[in-house]
Amino acid sequence: MFMELVGKEYREYTIDAYYNQQSELCCLVPRERIEVRDGEVSKGATRKNFVYEYLKDRLKRLTGGRGCITFQVFANHETEDIKALEINPRFGGGYPLAHAAGADYPEWLIREYYFDEKIDFSESWENNLLMLRYDAKVIVHEN
Repeated sequence: MFMELVGKEYREYTIDAYYNQQSELCCLVPRERIEVRDGEVSKGATRKNFVYEYLKDRLKRLTGGRGCITFQVFANHETEDIKALEINPRFGGGYPLAHAAGADYPEWLIREYYFDEKIDFSESWENNLLMLRYDAKVIVHEN
């Protein structure tokens, strides 16, 4: 397998997208992966920037796409070049950031699949919301 080398001038993004039952894009939340530890994002932020605009126009319909689809890309902020990495039909590990920003995909899934509601396109999520993950030690004494 051969891949193009992506230099340090590129930033990594995970994009949480929601597609309705008609495979139409209903929401798109790019999360910049500011710091990653063991493959999981430890610092991230939502971004409504050129990555958002570029993908929103190109991903309006994804034949067969339903529910949460996660895209990963690298983006160069100087040239606005974007390199796609992968597409996953699942909630990404950093999805809690998109959820906190207002992209409530679990609620939309319930409304759409259990209550037969149509989910329309939404851009009403919070831009530049920062998430910091950390590990904590918890000690519990017997008494």
